Amino acid sequence: MGDRPVLLWVHGGGWYTRETTDVSLFEDLGLRVVHARYRLSGEATWPAQLDDLRAEARAARVPGRPLLVAGTSAGGHLALHLGLRGVDRPGDVAAVLALAAPTDPLAADWPRARAEGNPWHRLLGHLPSSDDAATLDVAVAPHAGSGTPVLLAHGLDDVAVPPTQTLALAAALVAAGHPVHVTVADGAHGGLDLRRPDVAASIRHFLARRGAVAAPG
Repeated sequence: MGDRPVLLWVHGGGWYTRETTDVSLFEDLGLRVVHARYRLSGEATWPAQLDDLRAEARAARVPGRPLLVAGTSAGGHLALHLGLRGVDRPGDVAAVLALAAPTDPLAADWPRARAEGNPWHRLLGHLPSSDDAATLDVAVAPHAGSGTPVLLAHGLDDVAVPPTQTLALAAALVAAGHPVHVTVADGAHGGLDLRRPDVAASIRHFLARRGAVAAPG
């Protein structure tokens, strides 16, 4: 058990519910999956969720073994923050995988992110604003620069979280020097099942490139 890389899985649910996801793909690839818990937006506002994930990561990691972090939707957003900013310091997470992740509440093409009652509103405790420090901190791209490898995946038909959230972040990460693997394919929000052949192949290829799993035969 202790000689396997650890993957910390961060659940989705808009930061206000706990959604379950079949993550057996990671287990089949030989990773030890640990399911993280964090305070929901009804319990605490940002950045309490990142604080909780750092504590979960410290408890889950194994000395001398890579720590990976992954999540979908809101969990992908939180996984990106942990992966890019680190547990104790930037660069101490081996890789991050984020599917259908919301990444920027101030994106011009996503005005609904700034609407009353939107999940971002609940997470922050107030409406997102460009002159608000918490809003700027909750966006992912400003924290690029640690060099952590990132896999991003998004469905082209996602109307809950626009795929431009992933594409814009990918460009920012590449500009900051991160190795980035992007998969954009047909599918709605939540439609990129980890067991879907194209998604599974992308994940396995990415993890094999990182040395975390065996290369495809």
